[in-house]
Amino acid sequence: MTEQEWLSGTYAVPMLALLRGKVSERKLRLFAVACCRLVWHEMTDERSRNAVEVAQRFADGKATRKELADARDAAPPSYRTYLRNDFPYPDECAATAAAESAAESIDAEALVWAAFFGEDMTVDGDGDMVAAFICRDIFGNPFRPVTVNPAWLAWNDATVNRIAEGIYDERAFDSLPILADALEDAGCDNADILNHLRSAGPHVRGCWPIDLILGKS
Repeated sequence: MTEQEWLSGTYAVPMLALLRGKVSERKLRLFAVACCRLVWHEMTDERSRNAVEVAQRFADGKATRKELADARDAAPPSYRTYLRNDFPYPDECAATAAAESAAESIDAEALVWAAFFGEDMTVDGDGDMVAAFICRDIFGNPFRPVTVNPAWLAWNDATVNRIAEGIYDERAFDSLPILADALEDAGCDNADILNHLRSAGPHVRGCWPIDLILGKS
């Protein structure tokens, strides 16, 4: 995959293949969680929703691996059941399968299934798949790694860090342009960071500039 293919791609599966072995389990799990939230309205079984919530807490270090395994085991059967067409309702199959993907060990198969279900959703009806946008939101551009200047973080008594923490904790992604303005005031002139924070998104937990500022990998 070339850089241009990464930036313009509409399917997440080949993007995930490029990232294999290069990104953290946390990032991959948050990708799966975000895909699950795309089909949240179809996830009618609370056990599936709980598996997703526990998976997100686990990614943030707020749940144990045992809690994750227990939530996964309590959820309805997985995407492997979906393959056997045992569910009466296909949409519920997809949602259930996506939920277990988030609570899986984040192997390649689970991620592919999470992406597959996420790609049923489009951005503004134009055929560009949301899962690919989420991939770019979480992983950035792997062809052009970006670093943060410590001076930006120290500026004005760590204002940038405080804003980023609030956005992360509250999922307040509508405040990303405010963070971009604060970064500019702090001396940031990195177009990749500023343009991403001011873009329409979608943005999710794990958004790469936020992670960069907060030191999350």
